Amino acid sequence: MNLLDINDRPGTHPDSWYAATANDDKSYPPLDGDITADVCIVGGGFTGLSAALHLAEAGRRVVLVEAQRVGFGASGRNGGQVGTGHNRDPLKLEKMVGAGNAAKLWDLAEASKDLVKSLVATHRIDCDLALGLLHAARSRSSLAEEHAHADQLVDRCGYEQIRKLDADEFRAICPSDYYVGGTYDSGAGHIHPLNFALGLARAAAAAGATICEGTRVSEIRKGSPAKVVTDRGTVTAEHVILACNGYLGGLEPRVAARVMPINNFIVATEPLGDDVSRVLTQNVAVADDKFVVSYFRLSPDGRLIFGGGESYGYRFPSDIEAKVRPNMEKVYPHLRDVRVTHAWGGTLAITVQRMPYFARLAPTILTASGYSGHGVALATLAGKLMAQAVEGHADGFDTMAAIPSPAFPGGSALRSPILVLAMTWFSMRDRLGI
Repeated sequence: MNLLDINDRPGTHPDSWYAATANDDKSYPPLDGDITADVCIVGGGFTGLSAALHLAEAGRRVVLVEAQRVGFGASGRNGGQVGTGHNRDPLKLEKMVGAGNAAKLWDLAEASKDLVKSLVATHRIDCDLALGLLHAARSRSSLAEEHAHADQLVDRCGYEQIRKLDADEFRAICPSDYYVGGTYDSGAGHIHPLNFALGLARAAAAAGATICEGTRVSEIRKGSPAKVVTDRGTVTAEHVILACNGYLGGLEPRVAARVMPINNFIVATEPLGDDVSRVLTQNVAVADDKFVVSYFRLSPDGRLIFGGGESYGYRFPSDIEAKVRPNMEKVYPHLRDVRVTHAWGGTLAITVQRMPYFARLAPTILTASGYSGHGVALATLAGKLMAQAVEGHADGFDTMAAIPSPAFPGGSALRSPILVLAMTWFSMRDRLGI
C-alpha cells in the first residue's frame, strides 16, 4: 500500500462530518488510455480545481487527474477558515522580501479571500460561507502581540476590518475562561471545505474541464510537450500544473525537499442544543495563539467542530478523538461529557518559512503548495495565478515565486525526525503555557 493511502479507503472520501454532509457524491471516471490536452493538472484539491476552472473558462483543453476523489486531501478535511493575510505579519514579510513585494503579497492575500467569496456567489456553491474570525490569546503577553499585529494591519496595510477585543468583549462572543482577549476580523470567515471543493469541481466540469478521479500519477516527463504518466494511461500536454500539497509523495524531489507533510486532526460533537450559547454566541470561527493551533466553530446544526493536535509521518493515531478532546476540554470544560460523533485527520503541508512554495519546475511546468495552514483562500488563489501564468500573465505567480523557500535541513531522510524534535519542543511550550 502506498504511504499516502495508509489512513484511508481508496476511492472514497474519509469518514468525517464534512463527508456526511456533502451536497452530492458525484464521481468522475478515471483516465482511459492516452490523450492530449493543453494543460494537465495533477491534484484535485482547491489549487488544482481552481486552476482547472479558470483555464477551462479561458478556453483551454484541461485534463485534471486525481489519485483518489476531488477534495480527498486537505481541501476536504480542514478547519474551513478563510483567513486574512499570510502566515507572517507585514513587518516580517518586509524583512523577508522587501517593502514593495510585501505590499504585493498583502494585496494577493486580500484577493484570495475575495476570490473565494466570488466563486461561491458566481457558481452558487452551497458551502455555508460566513464572515467573522476571532484570534484568541491565552496570556497578557500574547494578547499584547495580537493587538500589536492588529495595529500593523491597520497602520501599514490600511485594513479596517479588524478590531481589538479585551477579555469581556472576547468572552461575549466566545465564553471561555481559557482566553484573555483577542481580535475580531470581519473580513475573514469560514466555509464547509468539502462542499466548496465539490462545487469547484462541478463548475470546472461545466466549463469544459475533464476530471479524472482514481488516476494515480507515477511520473512527469519534462519536455515540450510534457507527458504525465499514470496507471490509467498518459496525458500529453503543453503545460503541467502540479498541485498535490501534502499528498505529493516522491513525485517531484525539488518540491518534496521544500514542502513537508504533517497531519492535523478534527472532531465534531453531537448537536449541542441549548449549550450552543455557552460555546459561541455568533457564527464565527476561532483560532488561538498556540504553536500547534486550536481552531473551532459551530456547524449549522449546532455541533462544535474542533481541531487541534498534530503528528508527523503519514500514519494517523489509532484514537483521533483522544488526541483532540483534551484540547477541546481546556477551552470548554463543560463539554467533558459531550459525545463526539465524528473524528478525522488529514495531511497538509508546511514550508520552512511557513509561506507557500511557488516554482517553475521547467518552462511549462508550474507548482504551488505548502500553504502552512492558510490553504483555503491561498490555495484557491494559487490555482488562478497558475492559470494566469499559463495564459502569459505571470505577475502574481512571479510575486509568490519570489518568496525565499529553503529546503528542510536533513534531506528526505532526516527532515521528519528533525521536525518532530522541533514540534515536540514547541508543543511542550504550549502545554506549559509559555
